[in-house]
This record gives sequence, C-alpha cells and structure tokens, in this order.
Amino acid sequence: MRSQTVFQVGVGVALMVGAVTLATAADAPSRDKDMVLIPKGEFTMGSSEHSDEAQHQVVLDAYLIDKFETSNARYKEFMKATSHPAPAYWDDPRLNKSNHPVVGVSWTDANAFCKWDGKRLPTEAEWERAAKGPQGDNHYPWGHMLDPKKANYGQNVGRTTPVDSYPEGASGYGVHNMAGNVFEWVEDWYDLSYYKTSPAMNPRGAEKGYNFANQGPVKVLRGGSWLAPETSLHTSHRFWNQPDNNSYGVGLGFRCAKSVQTVSDEAVQTGRDAFIQALVAMGAEKNADAMAAIEKALASDPGNQEYLATRELIQKSMKKK
Repeated sequence: MRSQTVFQVGVGVALMVGAVTLATAADAPSRDKDMVLIPKGEFTMGSSEHSDEAQHQVVLDAYLIDKFETSNARYKEFMKATSHPAPAYWDDPRLNKSNHPVVGVSWTDANAFCKWDGKRLPTEAEWERAAKGPQGDNHYPWGHMLDPKKANYGQNVGRTTPVDSYPEGASGYGVHNMAGNVFEWVEDWYDLSYYKTSPAMNPRGAEKGYNFANQGPVKVLRGGSWLAPETSLHTSHRFWNQPDNNSYGVGLGFRCAKSVQTVSDEAVQTGRDAFIQALVAMGAEKNADAMAAIEKALASDPGNQEYLATRELIQKSMKKK
C-alpha cells in the first residue's frame, strides 16, 4: 500500500510540474513567443542553381528563429524605445500597415533591432535550414514545385502582405514567408567562393565580404521579395547588398534568431535520472532528499524549466513543515 501511495503522489507531482512548465512557457517574454525551435541536425546547404551555391553538408546546433518577418508594429516599438530613425518608405501606404513586414532597412538597422530585442540576425546557414525544413533539401519552403499561391513575388500582388500571410507556403518548421514578401538580411558577409571552404559545423560566413562593383563589401540577403522574380524564391538563393545600403529598400526586411543552450546527451540523461529521484523523494515526503536530487538535475541542465519548477514545489513543501 505504501509503495502505491508513493507512486500516486509521484504521478501527481509530475502532473503538477507539467502544468507549471506550461504556465512558465505561456509567461515567456513576448519577443520569444513567435520563435520556432530548429533542433540540432544536418542538412544539405546550397543547390545546383548557381555557381556560388555549391552543395555541401552542414551541421548546426539548435537555435530559435522568428516565425514571422519583423513587422512595422514591432519596429515602431524599437524606434520609440531607442529613438532610432525611421527606415525608408516608412510612410508609404502600400508598405506601412502595422502587420506588414518593415522595409527600407539596412543591415545595420536590422542588426540594431535584433540586439535591442535580445536576439541576433540568423546566420546564412541557419536561415537556409529553417527554410528547407526537417527534410533538409526542399527547393522551396513548401516543397519542390513552384506554387504561385504560396508566396508573394514578381509583383503579383503589387505590395507587401502581412507577416503571417501564406500559411500554406510556410516551411516544414512552420516559418512563414521564407520565399517572397521581403528579402531578409542575415549575419554573414557574402563571398562568391565561401561554400568551397565553409566549415561543416556552424558556419558563420566569410571573414570579409566581396567588394561588389567597388562599392564596398557586401552582406547576404535571402528569400526573394514581392518585387523579385520566381528565380529568387528557392531556398538556397543568395543575394547581397552593402550593409549600410537600402537601395532595394521597398523589398528589404529581416527576421531575428537566437542561440539556445545546448546540453550533452550524457548530461540530459543524468538530469532525467536525478529528476525521477526527486519525484520519488517528494512522493515519500523526503524533501531534503528531493532537494538534493533536483539540484543535481539542475547542475546537469541549468536552464531546464521543468526542473526549476520542481525545485519551487519542493521549496514550498519545505516551508510548510
């Protein structure tokens, strides 16, 4: 009977922990709510379309990327908070609706916004993996065949569309408008031959950018735009511009990314074992043992919300004694 009671209490605690974990996620900062987790993994970067897109295998650590392009409404918050100047076309009625992507931004503007938002620009590799989806090789975010109903490009609409438009054209990870709407700045410098020397693990781009037309080194743009032709829509397409230049302004936007803490498989297993020990000890009302076990779990995985919530429950139980 005693063991059955301990088991029932342990299950109850686990359910309570799950509820607290969900509540914690719901209370996450608003800037992270519309981000998508891209797990650690390998994919085929590049394509056979152009010489600067030579195919090669890349492995990326897990990261978060914005589900949507940065909107005018969000950029307005940034401007208000920092007194950052308005981008080009800020007053253009075709482009300035609150839920449309901000345009007319330089790389420098985009980089400043992402830092203000507690994030960063995605690397070119991170952007492409999020676009290609879990299969790792989609030619378009939605698959391998062009579908005009799944993207805003080629002046078919004549303006930008909302950042959550074309849900049927989202990538396999659920990231919207990675083909069309606006070109998106990424972190990397652009170099024609970088793919031939790129490291396989977490590539960060060339050390310096190609000096295009002697106008200065250039940064990478991804994703096509509402103005650009269908040839710019495929997930490996590379475009470029000087970081302080917004000469393609009506079609220049961005989204942000964020690194996530990585934990080794061994540390994960150690944490889970200790977590189970904590639950059993809680069920047996051995709070000191439970606290020691959950602290061990947190030592293996410090940011684990489930473990943190469990520690709070143990602390509350100890205060009642």
